[in-house]
Amino acid sequence: MKNITFYRRFEADILAGRKTITLRDKSDADYSPGDKVSVARYEDNQFFCHIVVNSVTPVLYEHLDDTHAQQENMTLDELKAVIAEIYPGITELYKIEFTLQ
Repeated sequence: MKNITFYRRFEADILAGRKTITLRDKSDADYSPGDKVSVARYEDNQFFCHIVVNSVTPVLYEHLDDTHAQQENMTLDELKAVIAEIYPGITELYKIEFTLQ
């Protein structure tokens, strides 16, 4: 089974089904539709759920929109700020859409 980590601040939104995508750089996007993935917190590697990957699609940073933000349970400004903090200067991301298992 593959693994993925999320910052602690996203755990509650994932468990509540409010966060249904994650935006990652190419090095962290090696998932395929149907993959069952073990999810842990980035800070302490504590497991907290399983997800199933629905799709993986490339998206340019400049093309992020309100739909992406809604799927991340953020405003568009918040989403762009978080992405810029995690991946400074990135232009191409991968949208991993998932369902809580």
